[in-house]
Amino acid sequence: MKGIVHHAVYDTLADWETGHATAHLRSGRYHREPGGYEIVTVGLATGPVVTAGGLRITPDLALDQLSPAGSALLIMPGADLWDAGDELAPFARKAGEFLDAGVPVAAICGATAGLAREGLLDERDHTSAVTEYLAAQEGYSGAERYLDRDAVLGGDLVTAGPTEPVAFAREIFRRLDVYRPEVLDAWFRLFGVGDPAAYEVLAAA
Repeated sequence: MKGIVHHAVYDTLADWETGHATAHLRSGRYHREPGGYEIVTVGLATGPVVTAGGLRITPDLALDQLSPAGSALLIMPGADLWDAGDELAPFARKAGEFLDAGVPVAAICGATAGLAREGLLDERDHTSAVTEYLAAQEGYSGAERYLDRDAVLGGDLVTAGPTEPVAFAREIFRRLDVYRPEVLDAWFRLFGVGDPAAYEVLAAA
């Protein structure tokens, strides 16, 4: 294994938003170098959580046990809870610790709102569902760094809106440099737009 990717889990998390990223990071298939990443789930505590799709997940460790040291990436999916109060704010604060330590963070959908409330988007290029969604978050003043794209890599931060799980994965792979450029392009063309010609590139990899 190349290292550990930490994946935040909490009730109501959006199952569809991170599957492309975690499956392809773990498998190591088409990677520039042999081997995949270990995926470790992190909850507020270690009790089970239930996703939006009804899947029950028991976290591998609690958030207070998580440190940027030894981590390759922290992934934070969307969830209804991001818009329902401050219960998930500790995850956003932990993301700040990762970014301060130079360890990348990837946030999609509602998780971008959590980062916005912590001020973590103000000085970094980013995207989300729409500009109005972030503008409504108390503590956010990063409108000038908002980019209307499917997904954005801004230094150590990857962001995307809820309808862009494949682009989200693409920018994660770009940041971790797991694929050669032509393979990354083919991967997105195959999984993002269904281009059958891209499969030949991946098969050759």
